Amino acid sequence: MSVGLDLLALQLVTGIALGAIYVLLALGLSLIFGLLNVVNFAHGAFFMVGAYIGVFLFGLTGNFWVSLVLTPLGVGAIGLAVERVLLRPLYGRGIDYPLLLTFGLSYVFIEMIRILFGLTGIRFPTPPELRGAVNIGIGFFPLYRLFLIGITLAIVVALWFFIERTRYGLIIRAGARDPEIVKVLGIDVSKVWLLVFGIGTGIAGLSGVLAAPLQGVTPEMGIPVLAEAFVVTVVGGMGSLAGAVIAGLLVGVVVAMTSLFVPEMAKVSIFILMALVLLVRPRGLLGKAGALG
Repeated sequence: MSVGLDLLALQLVTGIALGAIYVLLALGLSLIFGLLNVVNFAHGAFFMVGAYIGVFLFGLTGNFWVSLVLTPLGVGAIGLAVERVLLRPLYGRGIDYPLLLTFGLSYVFIEMIRILFGLTGIRFPTPPELRGAVNIGIGFFPLYRLFLIGITLAIVVALWFFIERTRYGLIIRAGARDPEIVKVLGIDVSKVWLLVFGIGTGIAGLSGVLAAPLQGVTPEMGIPVLAEAFVVTVVGGMGSLAGAVIAGLLVGVVVAMTSLFVPEMAKVSIFILMALVLLVRPRGLLGKAGALG
């Protein structure tokens, strides 16, 4: 098959736009694991809940931007309640306990959404100002996908600034490496854990509402996304935020390029990529045990 350079370039940009969703998902997952050492199997469910809250707020206000701002706050608030009431009593009992709890919690969320919104999917329209396509020099590209790239870049920069350049970020990084020392210094580590879990789940909710116009909204939409988010997190390195960004973009590009040349292998390609990376680097691209990277 003969493929022109312009088509390759457009497919590369498509992969970056797809990778933007993967980056947001993996950021929240890596942030929670990096500090709390919690493998959050409910992350896909928080993604799904974010999409449904976005649909509800959009139907209530008719304004996409209002739902985009309020959705991560709502999902983050749910995350705060989950951490405070359900997860906190399990800290120190081993990694299996929170893993099993979040696994079960994901199905609770799915059933609650089915009860509230029904079994069928819901369409989430792209906002009018982000419809259509623009010429990016190599061809026309959907404006909404460019918006995804831009907002992901803004969130990555904001999160990096928060983690690396603020007092709270310093406490988070210190707590990830040695929580006992942080406690000795008089800092309430439990509040740090609460904040991190809220931020991580809030980002998952934001990624859900951003993905909704691309794929529609269904109660089961978080299940395949969870597997993909874990692939990205493992490829980048568990707990590494920089690794999550690099791996998310890499996975998006691999899926997009595979879709162009071998469409039937598109979904399998990310698992092949994970296997290849782990064969060379068992901890992932930037993985460091017990660190945020």
